[in-house]
Formats: sequence, structure tokens, C-alpha cells
Amino acid sequence: MDIFDKIIAGEIPSYTVYEDEDVLAFLDISQVTPGHTLLVPKADVADIFDYTDDIAKKVLLKLPVVAAAVKASNPDITGINIQSNNGVSAGQTVRHSHWHIIPRFDDDNLNSKLAPTIDNSSAFSPERYQKIADSIAAQF
Repeated sequence: MDIFDKIIAGEIPSYTVYEDEDVLAFLDISQVTPGHTLLVPKADVADIFDYTDDIAKKVLLKLPVVAAAVKASNPDITGINIQSNNGVSAGQTVRHSHWHIIPRFDDDNLNSKLAPTIDNSSAFSPERYQKIADSIAAQF
């Protein structure tokens, strides 16, 4: 059982922004930028290569919905990076498919080769995480 399975099962707390019977979206603990959200299928799929048509439909149709909610949650968000690493050689660190939704700001000083391996978690208290999660969740 990987960390995302434990989050889906409620064994590990998360800052949930969206959930339905097929997917869970929650704040990434690293917060590359404020609002950095992960969208994960509840089905046990290691990476994009394990997707069936049905799982792809259920997950990928939610991706723009969650991204739009993240963008709408903060008027300073001017763009979004969506990224999914698939396989160890591509930088996938958790063997459960997941999509990074990373808000971009005009002044974020991040380059276009952004990878969700930047860790700014030390700047986020539980209250700050919850405030961001609530702001995104309110968009649904």
C-alpha cells in the first residue's frame, strides 16, 4: 500500500479539495507554489500505462475541472502547470498515478522546466494548508 492509497483510505490526513467515487484531489505537501494540488485516481494504477479507457475517462475529465477550481481560488494565479511523471526514470516517486496541478504566478521566479520536486513545505502551517484547500474546495 503506497502513501496515496493510505490517503485515499483516510489512514493519513490530507488537505482534500475534491473527492468523488473515482478520484481524490488534495494539496501536495511540498507546495511548489501555493495551491499545488494532486489529482489521483482511487483505482490502483501505477502510472499512465496502467490506465484503461474507463479509468482515463474518469480521471482525465476531472483534470480541467480541478485545475479551473485551483485557478479560481486565487486571483493572482495567472497560469497552471499540469504534470505527471510516469516511471522511475521520469521522476515518479510514488508508484500510484497522480497529476500535479501547479499554480503559476507572474512573479514566482520559476522557470519553464518546473518539476514538482521543489519543497516549500516549511513555509506552510496546517492553517495555511487548510485555508488554501478550503479556497479551492469552495470552487466546486
